[in-house]
Amino acid sequence: MVHIMADLATHMIMATLIRQQLSMPMNKLMSMDHIANMTTELLQLIWLASPALPVGGFSYSEALEAAIDHGHVHDELSCADWLADQLHLSQARGDMALMAQAIPAWQTMNLVRLKELSAWVHATRETHEMRLQTEQMGRSLLDWLRIQNKATADALKLCGEMRPTYPMAMALALSLANAALESALQAYAFGWAENMTQAALKAVPLGQISGQKILARLAHEIPEAVQHAMALSDNDRQAFCPMLAVMSARHETQYSRLFRS
Repeated sequence: MVHIMADLATHMIMATLIRQQLSMPMNKLMSMDHIANMTTELLQLIWLASPALPVGGFSYSEALEAAIDHGHVHDELSCADWLADQLHLSQARGDMALMAQAIPAWQTMNLVRLKELSAWVHATRETHEMRLQTEQMGRSLLDWLRIQNKATADALKLCGEMRPTYPMAMALALSLANAALESALQAYAFGWAENMTQAALKAVPLGQISGQKILARLAHEIPEAVQHAMALSDNDRQAFCPMLAVMSARHETQYSRLFRS
């Protein structure tokens, strides 16, 4: 199953990269160095979208478990609808929109901008579980970045000083891949979709075929969500998703649960 999901991510990201190359001169396309760079960028994005990334994402359902407990999610269709809504209403308008601005800020080391974006992440976690999740995954990703020896010492220091959060640490990691912004956000979104699908398989529960159908729908909708995220300004970016926040708050006192959020 992991191989099938990785193939979906590979095809989606590679399709975007290929489209970007079609408008380039032939001598650029034929450059072996350029092809090697494309391959390196793709591999870095696949790595960051992989469920093997040691950040603990598998332990969080982002309120999906509470939505199941309260009857909002109970089968394949209701689960797919819930996750698609979360993709467009929460991820695209919030964290993905933030990363669309944070990635270039990391590449230029715009300290003022990075601190503004980091403060926005901390201010928009609406429940205790949401804050714990973003901080734990942010710390874990920062630890992973330290052993990769790719980020500069200044970037790692700044990320740590800002109290690392997952969106800001992931933006730093994606900035190091030197891939197009659209491809970077697609990789992040697919990694999120894969983690949420895995959570659904365990918590609804659902079978493997249902999981693949849900993942296929999310993969189909990710490009639109990415375009939406890239088009949002600071004034348009938001984290207003009341039902998600309510379910997250209720999960904190849910009696029986598998996940930390």
